[in-house]
Amino acid sequence: MYVRTAQGAIAWAVSLVAFPYFAVPLYWVFGRNKFRGYVELRRTGDQEVNKVTQGIRQAIADHAVEPPPGLEQWYRPLVAVSGFPMTGGNHIGLLINGDQTFHSMLEAIETARSYILVQFFIVHNDRVGNAFQAALMRKAGEGVSVYLLYDEIGSRKLSKRYIKMLRDAGVAVTAFDTTRGRGNRFQINFRNHRKLLVVDGREAFVGGLNLGDEYLVQTERYGTWRDTHVAVRGPAVQGLQLSFARDWYWATATIPTLSREVPDGQGSTSLLVLASGPADELETCELFFLNAIDMARERLWISSPYFVPDEAVVRSLQLAALRGVDVRILLPVRADHILVHLSAYSYYDEMLTAGVRLFRYQPGFMHQKVVLVDNHMAAVGTANLDNRSFRLNFEITIVAPDAGFASKVAAMLETDFDHACEVRAPDYAGRPFWFKGAVRLARLMAPIQ
Repeated sequence: MYVRTAQGAIAWAVSLVAFPYFAVPLYWVFGRNKFRGYVELRRTGDQEVNKVTQGIRQAIADHAVEPPPGLEQWYRPLVAVSGFPMTGGNHIGLLINGDQTFHSMLEAIETARSYILVQFFIVHNDRVGNAFQAALMRKAGEGVSVYLLYDEIGSRKLSKRYIKMLRDAGVAVTAFDTTRGRGNRFQINFRNHRKLLVVDGREAFVGGLNLGDEYLVQTERYGTWRDTHVAVRGPAVQGLQLSFARDWYWATATIPTLSREVPDGQGSTSLLVLASGPADELETCELFFLNAIDMARERLWISSPYFVPDEAVVRSLQLAALRGVDVRILLPVRADHILVHLSAYSYYDEMLTAGVRLFRYQPGFMHQKVVLVDNHMAAVGTANLDNRSFRLNFEITIVAPDAGFASKVAAMLETDFDHACEVRAPDYAGRPFWFKGAVRLARLMAPIQ
């Protein structure tokens, strides 16, 4: 009834009939493509969530702007699926790697006077995690309201002692808890992959970095992790904190008290906040990627640690390359998830034949999620170029139709490409038969990766 494709429905039906003892438990975990509990929360029109949503909409009404002239047809669909207007008067800063990002976030935390909203997929109990723990506990001791939301799967190694210390200091801490509610016990395949920090409703940070030492020190297996975050000030922060409020409400049935004041004089950049997830009526994240690919006329550069696109994205990338767009996909050379890494090889022939260029980043593990279109649009967020981000994860992306910001992102990516090796057809064709078999098997698992 609810499987997304006919092939998927047939596969599940055959498996459930032929191997019920094996398939039924798998279906409980992997069979859903919609987060029903979160969908029901939206549809019931809960007064608390609606009150916050309407209040934030009113607060930014004077800052809403139309899409850039000549690009209306590309941005209006994104505004429609986001449910949040594009706003002007923002400032956005590019933060490259752990040193810049963690330093900027800790500085912002120290300036907090009212509240701090913190959300990460992964929180490690290490030097970086402890630095943030100490900063949040210190601000809570000063009377600042501090909220920490983490994903229980991504942060499964986080110690109970770490959480207890935060709670004892007055920090409100909770897991997102996708398994909460009747009928949701087994839906561990959905993850809250958002990484977000909001300070007093005036400054926010979003991007690919989790809280961990791997962004600062060389690891034996991966080297130093390469990632990107952005710092945002202005009315777009309201959209980011609304995303947090909705997630916090799912986890706790409470809403943080949020400032709706939009400080003047933040900047001149238009931004769109695109929160996506398995509770959306449409497949928001994939629609964003398809729209960006279709928008490109000169260049389309995408950086993602995982490359497991579906057929629609594959065909769109091919068409973009065939119409003369400089299409480049930057991937890591090392794998942190073996199935995802293997799956990427299965797309080599389809991409290279059409003229799509693939690159493998060499110095360390490339974890950034960045999209650059021509000279006028750049996006930074948490969404990867894979099925999990398209349909199974809660993600958040900042879309900037701004030439100045796009030029900074272009310069950053040019440096990354300088440290990457381009993929050639023999890189896969020359592999042994057993490797190719493993690649094809991994691709069969693509819908749940």
